Amino acid sequence: MQANSLAFEASASEAMANETLQGSLRLLEQGWQKGRGRAAANLPEFEELRDIARDIKNHTLAHLDLYLEVFEERVIEAGGHVHWARDAEEARAIVLGICRDAGAQSVTKSKSMIAEEIGLNEFIESNGIERVETDLGEYIIQLANEPPSHLVGPAIHKSMDDVRDLFQQHHGGERIEAPAALVGEARRILRRKYFEADIGITGANFLVAETGTAITVTNEGNAELTQGLPDTQIVVTSIEKMVPRLFDATTFLRLLARSATGQEFSAYTTLMTGPRRAGDLDGPRHFHVVLLDNGRSSMLGTAFQEMLRCIRCGACMNHCPVYLAAGGHAYGWVYVGPMGSVLTPQFIGIDKGYPLPNASTFCGRCESVCPVRIPLPKLMRHWREEQFDRKLMPPRARMGLALWAYVARRPRLYRLATGIVARVLGLLGRRDGSFSSLPFASGWTLSRDMPAPQGATFMSRYRKHRRRKT
Repeated sequence: MQANSLAFEASASEAMANETLQGSLRLLEQGWQKGRGRAAANLPEFEELRDIARDIKNHTLAHLDLYLEVFEERVIEAGGHVHWARDAEEARAIVLGICRDAGAQSVTKSKSMIAEEIGLNEFIESNGIERVETDLGEYIIQLANEPPSHLVGPAIHKSMDDVRDLFQQHHGGERIEAPAALVGEARRILRRKYFEADIGITGANFLVAETGTAITVTNEGNAELTQGLPDTQIVVTSIEKMVPRLFDATTFLRLLARSATGQEFSAYTTLMTGPRRAGDLDGPRHFHVVLLDNGRSSMLGTAFQEMLRCIRCGACMNHCPVYLAAGGHAYGWVYVGPMGSVLTPQFIGIDKGYPLPNASTFCGRCESVCPVRIPLPKLMRHWREEQFDRKLMPPRARMGLALWAYVARRPRLYRLATGIVARVLGLLGRRDGSFSSLPFASGWTLSRDMPAPQGATFMSRYRKHRRRKT
């Protein structure tokens, strides 16, 4: 996927004018956002689980080299193969090599953000191998030739009419109206593809060092059919998905669905440990795990190590006012929402992704719902400092911030300046109570009015209140 994050402002404006998209995004607030709240309230130990999950991830990341080696040993003991990929190019080459060794003509895939990150989909097809996405949302956007716009709901931006049109365009026949019939149509086509596929490619929600197990979580059962029916399975995943023990994975499984969709548990949770054994009725005969680094090891020991705790639940974007206004495609790369605003500059470079850390009101809702307590606003602030130091911001914005910093470091001057501004704006806004436009604040007042100050600053009112008390 070609990164287009520098166009965030224009893309977001276009998205906000798209009524269909805005209607779809409002469903997130009524559905998954409220569902997460109910699920958390119904589990008394939910907050404690978040602390435990954070600590497990911190421990794992502190000893990641050890657990990766143990995981590799366990996979080999189970009859599988582990491949190490330093970057996207190596990962793609490894997957293609496995496909060619197997003489593969077609692959089925279950949803994998890592595959999106390394551009695997386009690469496979450009090498003459048919790819079929088996997650319904992924299948829809494959037909539309679009990238996903949400970690959990990749086609959340599509309306029912969009899906009806896509199915008729690609499947032919009469236009299908009933939602259940649309699902039935997808099932009919995908079932045949499952049996025809030479290789199944999945991601992994978690990797268990103790047992060499890859865990996938779905609501459609598509990952299970993708990995269970073809002769060869390839798990394409990244190194930070590791947890030490199977017991530790259960902690994350209790948090994942509740944080993502408000479910107590996802419909399907599958544990894959090596290829089919003697006596097994099904399962792949060949089992490969491709472990991708792609810059993650360079995050260890830095301020951004905390981001490696992310379990890709999507809770941060379900609660982010910016994501809920702009949608996922505005972010211009694979990872979207608050977690994408931290990860994208890390993976494609701050010079190509510097608008994204600015796509936040710093309301803190993303951090307050993160199941592993990632301080997302703090990490975005690190990137803002980086973009300022590297002079990536427009000169006018840099001058404004420099002026603000100069005044803010001088309390007497700060109180004098803010007092004058508060009094002047209080007088000017006395009649209407708000401003519909202000010099140097057109970005704010373009879509909302700014309330007029009361005519005094907080500090002056505080001192006045204290004098009255004494």
